[in-house]
Amino acid sequence: MWVDSHVNLHGEQFAEDLDQVIDRARAAGVGRMITICCRLSDFDDVSSIAERHDDIWCTIGAHPHHAKDRPDITADELIEIAQHPKVVGIGETGLDFHYGYSPRDEQFRSLLAHVDAARRTDLPLILHTRDADDAMADLLEDEMGKGAFRPLLHCYTGGSVLARRASKLGAYFAASGIITFKKAEDVRAVFRDDVADDRVIVETDCPYLAPVPHRGRRCEPSFLPDVARGLAAVKGWTDQECADITTQNFFRLFDRVSRS
Repeated sequence: MWVDSHVNLHGEQFAEDLDQVIDRARAAGVGRMITICCRLSDFDDVSSIAERHDDIWCTIGAHPHHAKDRPDITADELIEIAQHPKVVGIGETGLDFHYGYSPRDEQFRSLLAHVDAARRTDLPLILHTRDADDAMADLLEDEMGKGAFRPLLHCYTGGSVLARRASKLGAYFAASGIITFKKAEDVRAVFRDDVADDRVIVETDCPYLAPVPHRGRRCEPSFLPDVARGLAAVKGWTDQECADITTQNFFRLFDRVSRS
């Protein structure tokens, strides 16, 4: 069984054929999926997908691009929403200094509320980081000193320094379709050299970043085995070893997702 830890199934990209997308994922051997909340205002749509399908769960969070929409969000508000029975993670949240769609101070404020919510609920914290490696590493170390939480650096494309610093805190890392891209040797090197076998999972992050051999197409969870084959090649695993290891890691991290 494959498990897709990061899917964006809501929105215009899947409005007309969501059921077919989900059916194709199941046919490809994807047994569990988590659909990610990137805007607080999207939670009703995200959670409704999870409610309709026994093999799909969801999260609550605000991507750093959208931190400006609710910079005053509090941990208490996130925790209240996280009581939904299908919520299994906090995020996507994080820091993105590349595009700067939200001011940095509002990104930090939002991220800290999410960290607090993850700490208090003991739900995994799903983190986006772009061009902010040092700031993210500093924040994770500072916040971990205030009380433990469980970070997942999703779609990891950061450098070795952040990977090593986050690894010391027990962080997990998710490989996306990028690991199959021809020019992504730096990403493959980090997963090969800096990410422990028991801290790696796979994701599609659809509808973007379709893996080889699907480049140029809308990404969807049925492509997850192709992502996993890319990770297996980096790690020196067979396809079955990759399925077994990443699935075990997924259920250890997302421990509120049912195995049956």
